[in-house]
Formats: sequence, C-alpha cells, structure tokens
Amino acid sequence: MKIDDLTVSIIKHLRNGRVRFKEIADQLAIAEGTVRSRVKKLQEEGIVEITGLINPELVPNRSIVYIGVKLSTIELVKKGEEISKVKGVISVGVVTGRYDLILTVALKTGFGLLEFYTQELSKVDEIQSVEAFVVYKCYNIKIPCDEIIA
Repeated sequence: MKIDDLTVSIIKHLRNGRVRFKEIADQLAIAEGTVRSRVKKLQEEGIVEITGLINPELVPNRSIVYIGVKLSTIELVKKGEEISKVKGVISVGVVTGRYDLILTVALKTGFGLLEFYTQELSKVDEIQSVEAFVVYKCYNIKIPCDEIIA
C-alpha cells in the first residue's frame, strides 16, 4: 500500500484508538468510507494495528527495565526473535554500540530482575553479558496491556 499524505494523516488521528472514523473523515474533509477502507487495508497489510495500550508507570507492582545484551554470536536478528518470546520481554531492538540488543522488560512484584535473569534469560544460549537500566521515569511509553497485566 502506498503511504501518501492522506494515509499519514489518518494514522495520526488513530493515535487515540477510540476516535470514530466519522470524526477523522470530518476533520480531514473526506468520506467516512475512505477512512474505513484505508484503515482496513493498513490493518490487512500489517502496517497498522489498533490496540489498547497501558502506561506501565500507572500499573501497581510493575517496573520497567532496559537491558543491554552483548552476544557471542553474529546472529543478532535470530537471537532477538528468540529473546522476544522470553517471559517479561516487551520489546527487543537490534542496536549499534556496545550492546547487540536492547530489551524492554516488565517486571512484577515477586518476579524481579534476579528471577528474570536466572529463570528466563538463562535459557538463552550465546549471551556474553548483560547490563540493566532500571527506569525511574518514562515519557511516552505505552505497551500492549497483555504484556504487563498478565
């Protein structure tokens, strides 16, 4: 699908997932059917996913940690995909710099960083070293609710 200026405008309006297609159409001075068909196509092609998101700072007994991971393999994408399936991992980025991967991890009371390392991350081979960064304050992070509530 071609991502033109109109499609970008529609996507921007979708940031508030509760907005009705009619409201978007009225604001952009286009037909509601145009909005509906473009959003449907964006969803079908996997470009846009409309989902509920949570601000993890407001969920009690949860904390967010970023973890830099240095690997002993060059298979960064493969390892990133593997680690993305580990319990507690919200996202994995293949990055440049002193780490190969940066993980975003949601921890809950009773399942802290030590438990994450020993019970989950230890199952992944070829991790050379890790460094954790505890998030005290986060701006504009919103995550899928099933990732933090479960």
